[in-house]
Amino acid sequence: MTLSRELANLQARIEIYAREYGLDFWEIRYEMLDYRMINLVAAYDGFPTRYPHWRFGMEYDRLSKSYAYGLHRIYEMVINTNPVYAYLLKSNLPVDQKLVMAHVCGHADFFKNNLWFAHTNRKMLDEMGNHAARIRSYIARYGLEAVEDFLDACLSLDNLIDIHAPGVQRQTQLEDTDDEAAPPTVRKIKAKEYMDDYINPPEFLAEQQRKLQTAVQQQKQFPPEPRRDVLLFLAHYAPLENWQRDVLGIVREEAYYFAPQRQTKIMNEGWASFWHSTIMTQKALEPEELIDYADHHSGTVAAHPGQLNPYRLGLQLLQDIEDRWNRGAFGPEYEQCDDLEAKQNWDLQLGLGRTKLFEVRRIYNDVGFIDTFMTEDFARRHKLFTFAYNDESKSYEIASREFQAIKQKLLFQLTNFGQPIIDVVDANYANRGELYLVHRHEGIDLDVPFAEATLSNLHKIWGRPVHIETIVDGKIKLFSVEND
Repeated sequence: MTLSRELANLQARIEIYAREYGLDFWEIRYEMLDYRMINLVAAYDGFPTRYPHWRFGMEYDRLSKSYAYGLHRIYEMVINTNPVYAYLLKSNLPVDQKLVMAHVCGHADFFKNNLWFAHTNRKMLDEMGNHAARIRSYIARYGLEAVEDFLDACLSLDNLIDIHAPGVQRQTQLEDTDDEAAPPTVRKIKAKEYMDDYINPPEFLAEQQRKLQTAVQQQKQFPPEPRRDVLLFLAHYAPLENWQRDVLGIVREEAYYFAPQRQTKIMNEGWASFWHSTIMTQKALEPEELIDYADHHSGTVAAHPGQLNPYRLGLQLLQDIEDRWNRGAFGPEYEQCDDLEAKQNWDLQLGLGRTKLFEVRRIYNDVGFIDTFMTEDFARRHKLFTFAYNDESKSYEIASREFQAIKQKLLFQLTNFGQPIIDVVDANYANRGELYLVHRHEGIDLDVPFAEATLSNLHKIWGRPVHIETIVDGKIKLFSVEND
């Protein structure tokens, strides 16, 4: 359902306000949905058409029950495309629709201008439809069970990508196993031509050459360097049928499309919340709408006990950055000041807050954002802490209020989405065509049951035994799947 004339006029007015503040975004197209349809679209990650798979049905069932029990309500959704498509809930109050439109303008600006989204496919709406059509054609040709079984295996591996690959060229191209490098040769001792057969006997040189080639062949490892994009490696080198290779490519393409949204969740939601609050309180809010707006906004940025609210943390950090750069509360002079009262009253009246905010929005993802701008003073003012489960009391308790512990734990949760980093290091392990992976242990242990299930799916795709090396209790341990 398209927008009414009243809402279309409201959209135009909100977008004028947004552009006056410097936001830059593509055309935004809204669709009005009831709660059933918005739950359905949410189950499809915001896209109206996806390939058939049981996980979408399970997600729709979960969202529907959660809505029925009053546990959640989806006010809006927006997807990273050009033009930008966004969805409004039909039962929202007019003030809610106004707030949502301001919020969507913030998201649309972030999608267009943040560097971590620069590589994403802005025509993904069409691409999702193409993916759905191709997988449906494979189902018709090879059967639902075969395609769904293989798709399940691929989806269980969709986190085994190199999230930094679009911005960091780790290799010029994948190795071609058919093209061999120039073979090594044995060096001859310099000698006069008439003495060469005596000083460099041909039979001896041939034997040494054979030994050298054998040694090099034994030492040669494929790939020569670890590969973090496991899905790409499998797509090139696993013994797959053409339709299987295409399905794996579809899963990989969609994983890379959604990765920046996971990398910038705190910043993206914080940026949208910052601008909806700014536009509403300074431009768009009518006096009679104040109570409803305050209720909705406070619920969006409320503290959630036991979990991180990205809207809240992102908004608070952006507000802190704007305040600090307006006052000049940054740099060596400010950092080296030992007078607490002087730092609290520090105000050079630089007025650089908004300029800094747009710079931050363009450059950073969540890890860099937190690492650069979360200060000890910020953590103390907002009473941040870490918590852990106490086996004796059988309950969660505050573990630390120390700033470095808070920051480190938060960064661990955000780095690689809090998931283990896995590299392919040998695709011909023990010279038997077996796949050997290494878990880069950086403080995150493997979930052993999950790792075993993942290895089984890797084995299903690779077709040969699969191994992963990790660290358990400080010792190197190898998990393997040798057969079905």
